[in-house]
Parts: sequence; structure tokens; C-alpha cells
Amino acid sequence: MKSIVVLSGPVGAGKSTVAKELVASAPHPVAYIEGDTFWTFIAGGGATFGMAKNFTTIMSAMTAAAIPYATAGYEVVLDFSIPPWFVAGAHGMVKRFGAPLDYVVLRPSERVCAARAAARSEGTIPDYAPYRELYASFDDAERHIICEDSASAATVAEQIRKGLGAGTFRVR
Repeated sequence: MKSIVVLSGPVGAGKSTVAKELVASAPHPVAYIEGDTFWTFIAGGGATFGMAKNFTTIMSAMTAAAIPYATAGYEVVLDFSIPPWFVAGAHGMVKRFGAPLDYVVLRPSERVCAARAAARSEGTIPDYAPYRELYASFDDAERHIICEDSASAATVAEQIRKGLGAGTFRVR
């Protein structure tokens, strides 16, 4: 059984860019779950439940979707801003099936994240202020954080691969 790798971090951290490199560098079959896609599954009054409930529901659904892939022998790369407070719940979900969970947080400086978010070709975020609380929430993931402001996505993916091999990011 392969691991579910949660590739997390604040908005603008470079998760999707690094995820593509991580998938390309995998020596085995990989399933890639891009979390933002799960927002589109909420339709017809989803706003009624509020952002917090929707966010938690999406994280739970993504984690549940990863389990069959991991049990079938795929490494799963789950790409989404999953804060540290959700990791224990995710670990509880996957360990019932025997799937290992790795949690990797990309966390460049807030300045870099804000600049990247503002420069996106789609979903541009010109004002990063509403995302500062989410950015700060990753303080609690110290052992899992990679802080790189200038390294290439390929270099960061290589660093993650080495850490995965060494068990550095494993949730226990």
C-alpha cells in the first residue's frame, strides 16, 4: 500500500506547481487529487452551510477519495490548503484502511505567497489580507514545513521525495 501525501500550505505557496513535479518524479503509479476541484461539487445552496463547514466537508471528501487509490497501490498526492488542525482527522480516516499519511507543508514567506497569488493567470488574489489567518495557521506544522522562497519547483519536489523516503513527513 502506498502513502497518501498531503501537499499543503497557504494560498500562493506553489502547491500545484510542486505537485506536478512530484508526480513526474514518482518511481511508481500516482493518483493526483487537486483539491480546488472539490469546491465545484458544492452546488445549490452550499453557501447556506457557510465557509467553515464547506471547507471541512471538502477536506473530508478529498481524504476519503484518496483511500481507494492508496489501497490499490497508488501513491496519492492530495493538493490543497489543509491546515494542521485537520491532519489528526485525516490520519484517523486513512489509518482504518492501513494507508500511511504524509503531511508536507510548503510555506514560503508571506510576501512570496502574496506576490504569487496576485500574479496568477486565473483566480488572481490582489489583496492577501483575508488569507493571513490561514497562512499563520501553518505555524503549528513545524516538523512538516518546507520554507523555500527561491528554489525551483523541481528542487522542492526533490527535497520532498527525499523526505518521503526518510519518513520525515509521516504522520504518526
